[in-house]
Amino acid sequence: MKYLKHVFGTVKKSSPILYGIVLIHLALATACFIGFWVDDRMLMGLNVWVKPFKFSISGGIYILTVGYLITLYPYGKIKKNIINNLTSFTLLFEIGIIVFQASRGVQSHYNQSSLFDGLLFAAMGLLIGVNVLLMLLFIIDTIRLRLKTERAIQWAIVMGWTIVFFGSWVGGQMIGQMAHNVGVTDGGEGLPLLNWSTIAGDLRVAHFFGLHAIQIVPLFAFLISKKTTITYKQKHIAVCIFGLLYAVWIGFTFYQAKQGIALIQF
Repeated sequence: MKYLKHVFGTVKKSSPILYGIVLIHLALATACFIGFWVDDRMLMGLNVWVKPFKFSISGGIYILTVGYLITLYPYGKIKKNIINNLTSFTLLFEIGIIVFQASRGVQSHYNQSSLFDGLLFAAMGLLIGVNVLLMLLFIIDTIRLRLKTERAIQWAIVMGWTIVFFGSWVGGQMIGQMAHNVGVTDGGEGLPLLNWSTIAGDLRVAHFFGLHAIQIVPLFAFLISKKTTITYKQKHIAVCIFGLLYAVWIGFTFYQAKQGIALIQF
């Protein structure tokens, strides 16, 4: 808990605006959670507020992660502010569209049922595109610059950003086919809350784990760095093995989904 408190405190001090947008995401998640209990409208087999609830939490975690990691880069104040603002405001508008469409009881993604819905979906694509470019910037800068952290953690951040970039590419695959399921129409039987298909392939699995690599891989490296009983070289090896295994897992879930096979079948 003290580490989480440290992350929030660092982000709040470094970028109050970004910190405020993280809080907005948490407030939206709370509102969506309440909506789940008071609004019984269903969309594609799920309550309309489940999706914005998940995206609010995921978006808030991502923005908080960027807000903290950027403090490790030797960037000037202006560059930090530009990246922080681009990340937080683009994702705020993104979640705003998702919440808005949920309030109307219609799909936010792959919705081309009207010109208005199509324009909103296109706008979401542009907003995410900005963040994908920022991910690419982070990959390059993490390789070429010396971050204010241990080498093993820096290497984990490189691997994390690279896997996230692949996870975003999976998102592009879903846009390409205008659906997240493979083998069946979207909206069939799925896991509770996550709604990942239990009868066919679902590209959201690889997308989800891919996007959260930037939290999971560096967190592993951070925990390893606290182990004073292993050497500097052993830390590097452990981080590399973990990052590679995690990448293999993403590749496996992507391949499995493309074959039309569910992650978990009932």
